[in-house]
Order: sequence, then structure tokens, then C-alpha cells
Amino acid sequence: MSNAELFATWQGLTDAELATVLAQHVGQILDEHRNTQVERGISIWQLKDSGDLLAHHFLLDAFTTLRPNDAVLSEEGRDSQNRLTNNRVWIIDPLDGTNEYGEGRADWAVHIALWEDEALTAGAVSLPSIDTVFATDPPAVVPPKAPHTKPRLVTSRNRAPYAAVLVAEGLDCEAFRLGSAGAKTMSILMGEADIYIHDGGMHQWDSAAPAAVAMAAGLHASRIDGSPLIYNKPDTWLPDFFVCRPEYTTDILHALWGRDPRK
Repeated sequence: MSNAELFATWQGLTDAELATVLAQHVGQILDEHRNTQVERGISIWQLKDSGDLLAHHFLLDAFTTLRPNDAVLSEEGRDSQNRLTNNRVWIIDPLDGTNEYGEGRADWAVHIALWEDEALTAGAVSLPSIDTVFATDPPAVVPPKAPHTKPRLVTSRNRAPYAAVLVAEGLDCEAFRLGSAGAKTMSILMGEADIYIHDGGMHQWDSAAPAAVAMAAGLHASRIDGSPLIYNKPDTWLPDFFVCRPEYTTDILHALWGRDPRK
């Protein structure tokens, strides 16, 4: 089926439905691309670059066809300041966890989010390696936490952010590492972790879809000072982020700041 034929079947979808099918389909494209290219002996660097661009161009074609009046902010695209005057902006990371994708790991994701009228109104994160999509509608159901167990903290594979160290020590957490921000956030929705915290560098596309999906499921998501996540600003830099089961929010803020900065 051509892209045009495929897009025709998606006409009439709600924003949340569109985010879901796009995240799922791009994940399938990337999974197939990786399998095919690895068989051909392509290098890791070529695989990462070609996967990024393949997913980016598919999504741009989809939005041009299905949401022609909306703006798009993509990690792989050239930023246009025209988005600042549009009240509907799709914030996407076509391939989050590029290193993990190139290495043949499972902890990579596709992020699709809609920032509309100053709020995240739709979103989806797909984890193609486990053939799963988490979306804002219907929201995920977070499994109950096992009683009398330590909080589980998920952090970056490559570094332990200072904020994560403070929280791990302050809440006596068990910690483990994953790649993609989407994979880390979705580990909370799957009941594998309780807290994900990052500081020291992110962009809007890293956190938008994970935050949308997490908040729809009833989790807390904010900046590390507890302030709201604000998107579609001129600078794409949005350097810190944390997601957790809501019962840990106050304790996390106290571990970071010695108080709750929201009060």
C-alpha cells in the first residue's frame, strides 16, 4: 500500500487516534528497516542516520496530508518560527534512542505529541521492540506497586544526573538504566519503575510525548522544580524532566530542594 493509500484510511481519525497509528506504523517501519539493513551489513552510524530520516520524512508526509494547517517541530527537521503563531503544533521525535536502535537494543521509541492551545492534548509513545503503543486515549492503566518495596528509579544508560543521585539517596531507591526517554517513562507505566528523573540536557521532543502519555495515565510529570512543562517556545531546549507515581512527588522535591518549591 502506498503512503497516499495508507493516509486515506486514516482520514477522520481524532488527534489521539492519529498519534497512536503514526507511532505504531513508524515503529514498524523502523523495525523492518533495521532488520533489512543489518542483513546487508550496514554500519551502525549509517543505520542510525537512515532510520532517523526515514521516520522523519514519513511523519512529515503524514502531517502534510492529514493535518495540513498544523505546525510540526521535529528533532530531525529544520525549525520554523512560524510554529510560534500556530495554536496546534505536533512535537515529534521520529526515533528516540538512536544509539539503542543502532546497537540492536530494545529501549528505543517513537514520540508523537500535540501541543494545542498551551496544553498537551494528544500523544503516543511506541516501543516497537515489544510491539506496544502507549497513548493518551485510551490512557494506560498503571499496575499497582508491590507493597513494602523500595522505589525503583530509572536513569540514563550513559550518565547518572545529579538530580537522580539526590533522589536515589533521599528515597533509598533501587536504580537501573535504560536508553530512550520514552522507554524510561513507559517503564513506569508498565510497573517496572516508579521514578524517572533527568537533568542536564533535553529538548522539547524528548519529553513532550512521554509527558502527555504519563499525565493521561495519572502520573506526575513536570520540570525538576515541580513547575509545568511548557512547549512550543522559541528555544527548543527544555533541559530537565521528571515523571513518577504521584505519591512520590513531594518526597522527590524535598530530596532535590529541601522543600516543595511549588508552595
